[in-house]
Amino acid sequence: MGYFVGIPLGGASEKDYQVRFGKNMSFQVETRAPHLPAEWALQSGVQLTWPHAGTDWAYMLEEVQKCFIAIATEIAKRELLLIATPEPEEVKKQISAVVNMENIRFLECDTNDTWARDHGAITMLDTDGPSLLDFTFNGWGMKFASDKDNRITRRAVEAGVLRGQYVNRLGFVLEGGSIESDGMGTLLATSKCLLSPNRNGQLNKVEIEAFLRSTFRLERVLWLDYGYLAGDDTDSHIDTLARFCSPDTIAYVQCTDINDEHYEALHKMEEQLKTFRTLSGDPYRLLALPMADKVVVEGERLPATYANFLIMNDVVLYPTYCQPENDARAKEVLQEAFPNYKIIGIDCRALIKQHGSLHCVTMQYPVGVLK
Repeated sequence: MGYFVGIPLGGASEKDYQVRFGKNMSFQVETRAPHLPAEWALQSGVQLTWPHAGTDWAYMLEEVQKCFIAIATEIAKRELLLIATPEPEEVKKQISAVVNMENIRFLECDTNDTWARDHGAITMLDTDGPSLLDFTFNGWGMKFASDKDNRITRRAVEAGVLRGQYVNRLGFVLEGGSIESDGMGTLLATSKCLLSPNRNGQLNKVEIEAFLRSTFRLERVLWLDYGYLAGDDTDSHIDTLARFCSPDTIAYVQCTDINDEHYEALHKMEEQLKTFRTLSGDPYRLLALPMADKVVVEGERLPATYANFLIMNDVVLYPTYCQPENDARAKEVLQEAFPNYKIIGIDCRALIKQHGSLHCVTMQYPVGVLK
């Protein structure tokens, strides 16, 4: 259920808030003035962009499609699932026996690849409904082709699959995996990614922060200056390293092996996270996720990370890597972060062969976007 209350914010004018009561009478507070919702805000559904023979998955298509089917199965049990694909009939054949088809929506369109987190619409919420912000995705700094993926959001809005006001932000390069919102006006991001010269190199840090604050109606941006994963194509997306779990809690990847190549950078990241403060001035509650054991394919270390989880309505889906001890420990940490949610692991060893994981291939949409 939801109630609307007025809460004064310091010297600012009153904003409307929605108080959502969930399991065990826990509640969430969401600003109703224009804001970038947290991932745990009530959702209408999730998008997957399905792998096909024209993508980089061609050499291992059956393997990765099994992973996508597993993800689709869990999502469609609970929420609507939008599948973007040039081959809807083929996808129906793959999923119809195991997926709740009543919750499936299709968008027929050409695609370069499958990373919905980075080419999907970023949703803003206001009292009069959602706005779907369409930023440019340039293949993580012009590393890969992205022309077809860049047309998906506009096509989805024009087809009526995504509902909301379309907002053209194609003059700015931004991926959904590069930003984390607490829903209360704080954005968490890495400086390495957002300041990459191959994204918005014509702008400096001050100008980029000003754009983000204005566009997303932010109080502030927390810049994380350290942290990386070997094999990562994204220039250190925040969703591979550190994630908001509530307005006062951050889960992050911790490396304790001093002989691991990641130790120094992740230790510095951990120390910087300790210096961050909530809007009320308190230290964040920091929850350390384990560092996955080294995964190497054809001599290349892959960016296996437990930070790449997806928050849904009352469920968190997280990636596993057939590492029983680490997989179990990651689940324990996420259960601590989300005590009222069910934590479900999905084997994502297929996904990291193309340098991504579970969160990277999904994009959630708040209530009112998918119907």
